[in-house]
Amino acid sequence: MSDPNGVMMQYFHWYNPDDGTLWNQVAEKASELAAAGITALWLPPAYKGTGGGMDVGYGVYDIFDLGEFDQKGSVRTKYGTKAEYVNAIKTAKQAGIQIYADIVFNHKMGADKSEEVEATPFDMDNRNAPIGEYQQIEAWTHFTFPGRDGKYSSMEWHWWHFDAIDYNAKNEGESAVYLLKGKSFDDNVDLEKGNFDYLMGCDLDMQNPEVVGELKYWGEWHQDTTDVDGFRFDAVKHVSAEFFQDWVQHVRDYAKRDLFAVGEYWSYEVDALHHFIETTDGKVSLFDAPLHYNFHVASQGGENYDLTKIFDNTLVQHQPALAVTLVENHDSQPLQSLESVVEPWFKPLAYALILLREAGYPCIFYGDYYGANYKDNKGGTDYEIWMDCHQFLIDKFLEARKNYAYGEQHDYFDHPNTIGWVRLGDEEHPGGVAVVLTNGGDGNKSMSIGQPNCTYIDITEHVKEPVTTNDDGWADFRCNGGSVSVWVKQQETSAVDS
Repeated sequence: MSDPNGVMMQYFHWYNPDDGTLWNQVAEKASELAAAGITALWLPPAYKGTGGGMDVGYGVYDIFDLGEFDQKGSVRTKYGTKAEYVNAIKTAKQAGIQIYADIVFNHKMGADKSEEVEATPFDMDNRNAPIGEYQQIEAWTHFTFPGRDGKYSSMEWHWWHFDAIDYNAKNEGESAVYLLKGKSFDDNVDLEKGNFDYLMGCDLDMQNPEVVGELKYWGEWHQDTTDVDGFRFDAVKHVSAEFFQDWVQHVRDYAKRDLFAVGEYWSYEVDALHHFIETTDGKVSLFDAPLHYNFHVASQGGENYDLTKIFDNTLVQHQPALAVTLVENHDSQPLQSLESVVEPWFKPLAYALILLREAGYPCIFYGDYYGANYKDNKGGTDYEIWMDCHQFLIDKFLEARKNYAYGEQHDYFDHPNTIGWVRLGDEEHPGGVAVVLTNGGDGNKSMSIGQPNCTYIDITEHVKEPVTTNDDGWADFRCNGGSVSVWVKQQETSAVDS
């Protein structure tokens, strides 16, 4: 499973260049990232999408094509070739970094042939409401993978491997979800739109033994091919939760090791996340989307937001061992489908809140670490986006996490605009760390760090003057307005400065 003090990084964003260089970049940066304190990388989907060399990876076409076959207009994927992918994984693991593969089991897209099948159209916004008669449609559901020509798997996919689609070539103008002959929407999915089994493309039928068998076989093949250390599952709220429990256990048994698993259940209703975790027996962690939403709202609200409530109704508050905490991701970044931006001024505060506390498994976003610049069109308007680079402060937080953030944690969440906490340290990491942040004017927090008559400095360099604890180990730790400061013992700063 994950390192208790580990840090995951999502090593991509939606608008990475489609020049096939990302896998090589992973290999080049692995040692540097490990030295900074990153212990695992979540890499983007590595298989061929319907957009070929330009597909971000979520338009799944052929899961057995990792950039090896001439399909969809290219051999390589957006990120590189199969050989480069395998090399990147090997190089990162040699540097001490685990690799998590991004897996999309919800749907397929870009079928090679169409098929005649009967289906019932349902309302796009209410999957419990039919809007037409049972009828014959023309569905793009036959996947033959001609470029691969049966290598690794001879299975071709047909309409009976899917539950539903949203396109009828006989009636292109109709907007509907077509439930295919003899099929039903899965249970144990999110209840948005009545039943959110269907998301996009050709929706996989997880009740079909051929489908489940092929996906389990692919898990074995993928493990033999890549030797990854875990998985990030896309769109889990659209797939019957029991499937993930079964699949994860199967691949763990095959690999004979405890592979990590985290799902993207993008809902701000924390009870829905708890239900998924209960259904999967805790075998799959979840990204803490409600915490991200709190960060988004806090960044919009400024000093009007009550920081003492920043962890209210979050997964990390209730199930910290299964919560992957995050500030931003590829779906929430500007111009994307779940756009819910955390404003730049608040991101350092948010990263301190996930990286310097004992609860949760934190995930850093590539776009926040390196910054990003890209253009796209949304709603008929062209935009150019600049995402700020926060690497300097994130690196400071990582060093503090690695060297000082140990031992008991005591919270001082007693003011709506200024909050703080301390970690008291342990025998191997004495001195501890004190963190204070504010969404208003200059702040200070009187906190006990258990170290009498010791001088502490702010490693963020926001506050230049040191503070000294009293005979009982208390001090007034300060931070500038709208900022965060991280305080460590002065004589123990060499690891941070190096």
